[in-house]
Amino acid sequence: QVQLVESGGGLVQAGGSLRLSCAASGRTFSFTMGWFRQAPGKEREFVSAVSWTGSVTYDADSVKGRFTISKDKAKNTVYLQMNSLKPEDTAVYYCAATAGWGKFHPDEYIYWGRGTQVTVSS
Repeated sequence: QVQLVESGGGLVQAGGSLRLSCAASGRTFSFTMGWFRQAPGKEREFVSAVSWTGSVTYDADSVKGRFTISKDKAKNTVYLQMNSLKPEDTAVYYCAATAGWGKFHPDEYIYWGRGTQVTVSS
């Protein structure tokens, strides 16, 4: 089993920054870690993913150049640095884990955290 706990969400003005954290525990060896988000009335969407080694990342077009995913292997923690935030980034952000690389759809992820709310005011 894998447990994922997100933190770092909050309320920020447009143009501001937040850093989300996802602490993982359990058997996470070789797992890809991803961030997803879900706004009210919308489907959950992919944001960013990082490989087990932390050497490979992939971002959704909507966040490229603004969000950066990273991983601290020693702490088994994944971060999402979010800069230049926009009101349309408002959503619940979820951390997720899956086996193998190259998976960017929510249905391909096995384990999920409970989410953290990010609200960007205009």
